[in-house]
Amino acid sequence: MFVKMLTVGALWTNCYIVGDDDAHEALMIDPGFDTSRDLKKTLDEVFSHRFRVKFIVNTHGHPDHTSGNKAAKNATGASILIHEYDASMLVDPPADKILHDGDVVRIGEVTLRVLHTPGHSRGGISLLGDNVVFCGDALFAGSIGRYDLPGGSLEELMRSIKSRLLILPDHVKVYPGHGPATTIGKERRSNPFLQDFSWAM
Repeated sequence: MFVKMLTVGALWTNCYIVGDDDAHEALMIDPGFDTSRDLKKTLDEVFSHRFRVKFIVNTHGHPDHTSGNKAAKNATGASILIHEYDASMLVDPPADKILHDGDVVRIGEVTLRVLHTPGHSRGGISLLGDNVVFCGDALFAGSIGRYDLPGGSLEELMRSIKSRLLILPDHVKVYPGHGPATTIGKERRSNPFLQDFSWAM
């Protein structure tokens, strides 16, 4: 599985290209770019590997993760996917397909399973692959996502992290929506927000 992280947009959003080199298929996660320069550097990465982008997947509906949807779709013809609870946030263009917990997104031989991880937004998702998880704004290196925005909930976010992410093996690499990559084990051991779950039932 090919993974490339590109930092784009005014809020330094991580946009990911995930591909199957043999099948020359890819998906784009969270194209939060807001300039033609960011679009170009993303497409340059796609085309340099001769990928055909099949899907644009939004981990949630906030603009810093979706602002490049239209430009990316126009450039690649890819279908836009988002969880049902955040689909109303997409208007121009709307989503082509609605995702639900447990769905599988496939490119070539690469499969990513949808984990509903609400708390930052109602429709927040993580995408679980082979020893990797793309978790949007649920979990960061040394921190967690904001929960004070519309549709956010600290209790729900902590339940998502506890029941969907921290049950993964320590070696699983975490690709967040902002900031550097980390691992489940590192966050389990040292993330100050994850040291006491006694109140998160």
